[in-house]
Amino acid sequence: MREHFIWVTTRRIKPGTLEEFERAWRPDPYPQGLRHAYAYWSEDEQEIIGVSFWDTKEACDSWRTSEAETRRREVMAPYVIEEREGFYRGRELAVPVR
Repeated sequence: MREHFIWVTTRRIKPGTLEEFERAWRPDPYPQGLRHAYAYWSEDEQEIIGVSFWDTKEACDSWRTSEAETRRREVMAPYVIEEREGFYRGRELAVPVR
């Protein structure tokens, strides 16, 4: 099975700011080595989980320490109350066919 490199961020945002936050979240330029990115939010739209899949840990680390990512975080900051993040490695689990 292929190994995945994943960066997960969980952010609590100010009430009523999901739309503005999503505009601020979009990276520019698009990061090198980023394969897929997903966003999931709670029913109250105040907690956002971002899951991104990377070619390598080094590609993710390069983006996380880049000037573009620093600027992106500054633009998101007015909407963010709390943030947690982590980097993980893993594999897809085989789910039995029913």
